[in-house]
Amino acid sequence: MASAILSILQTNAVHNLIPKREKTKKQKSLLKALVGLNARQWAEFGTGWLAWICDSIDFYSVSLSVTNLSTQFGKDTTDITRAITLTLLLRPVGAILFGMISDRYGRKYPLALNLLLISCLELCAGFVQTYSEFLALRSLFGVAMGGIWGLAASTGLENLPIETRGLASGVLQEGYAVGCLVAAIINLYLVPEQAHSWRALFWCAAGISMFAAIVRLCLPESQVFLTARAYARIREGSRGRRTRGLHRTKIFLNETKKMLRRHWILCIYAVVFMSGQCFDGIDVLQDLFPTYIQISKGFSAHDATTMTIIGFCGAIMGGAVSGAISQYIGRRLSMILFVLLGALFIPLWILPNSFAGLAVGAFCVQFGLQGSWGAMAIHLAEMSPPAFRATFPGVPSGAQIEAIGGNNFKTTISVPDSMTNPTGQEVVPDYGRVQGISGVSIINHHPNIPLGILIGCVAAFTMIVTAVGPEHHGYEFEKHRVAFEEGGADNDAVMTEEVPEEMDEAFAGKDDAIMVGNV
Repeated sequence: MASAILSILQTNAVHNLIPKREKTKKQKSLLKALVGLNARQWAEFGTGWLAWICDSIDFYSVSLSVTNLSTQFGKDTTDITRAITLTLLLRPVGAILFGMISDRYGRKYPLALNLLLISCLELCAGFVQTYSEFLALRSLFGVAMGGIWGLAASTGLENLPIETRGLASGVLQEGYAVGCLVAAIINLYLVPEQAHSWRALFWCAAGISMFAAIVRLCLPESQVFLTARAYARIREGSRGRRTRGLHRTKIFLNETKKMLRRHWILCIYAVVFMSGQCFDGIDVLQDLFPTYIQISKGFSAHDATTMTIIGFCGAIMGGAVSGAISQYIGRRLSMILFVLLGALFIPLWILPNSFAGLAVGAFCVQFGLQGSWGAMAIHLAEMSPPAFRATFPGVPSGAQIEAIGGNNFKTTISVPDSMTNPTGQEVVPDYGRVQGISGVSIINHHPNIPLGILIGCVAAFTMIVTAVGPEHHGYEFEKHRVAFEEGGADNDAVMTEEVPEEMDEAFAGKDDAIMVGNV
């Protein structure tokens, strides 16, 4: 078995890195496909994008407030980033919980419920008075946050034509960067003007998530899910039987077990793959970047937020470009090229001490490493067992190592002369050193910054794992049957006939029955 797996990995890396593109009469150009989208498709994509933005704003509120939270609770950076760690550790729980609810009952109500829960937790976090309360709420937030990714991606992508999914994936994924950008702007202009300080950021985030939940409730259920559900009803009718809600849930659980038995290797690969991507793209570069700029580089909170905004602009551009390119050269090759591009710019992100140099470095690194995430949403959707594409994507975590490592490594920065610092020098945690790239240390010019600890090793790991992995480029997962139908977990469980439009319309009016067991 081991030799067979190694042979498959070698074939993926050597022969299948660039997928074959078979032109058919039905395929359109990207421009024609975008022009042909109807209002419902735009709305469904928009709700997924908005949900991912809300998830980002809510999560990144802590990263932007590390210094203020340290002062509020009398804790050091390591203690505050423990909240980030707990949030990330519990994300898989939420991904499994809300993903299974979505694959069983639909996209609309689970996503709306998920957003409402995030809004309530974020609102409560703005009222906490103790460190323990803050940790407890952020832990619960991790569970709620975990559900957004799978639900937003399935809602946003499954209703779009194949030709647009690469670009749409890039735009959807960088909704995360947009959310971070919104949070940074709120933190830059609103928080300093409020007596409530960091709490105002959390309250704003709660309000935005509540708005997104209301928007989702006002829009219809996913057309793809309604079609697949109607198809299941037709097949039941042709067999002369009618299953009810509880029985369908039992079928769903049985099909889930079948999927795990058949795809357990794929599940393990996805965890390893996403671990590298999260470390390399989001958690390392975003979660502690403001802290790194303030503590290790000695800039003000205003300057740190401004640099963060510049970096996110690069991320948004990189994600859209990478996603669009992946439609032509493949998902994995696009990711590998952008990881490599981002890694090449990391010295520019660490070595400068000027505002301009660090800002340019932030833009370039985010363009590359965050850009590598552009094809992530569609790659995971195409890789997933198709009946479980809201459940399958799990997001491993890892930000704690940065804070611990930063406190163990030290650097010296220049500060204004004072009674406490008569020499004008201060020793501070070196977060940039922990976030450095592997390779040769630039000892001659910067002997205090050995570039060899984290990001470069993770970048190399990410490129290798991506290259040897599977890719189902252009897979028509929207034609697959639902997981609560017998045989829905089978790879060949596709809808073999068109569902009459009147059936679609009939079941579209039954959304209210979804969460009470009648579906």
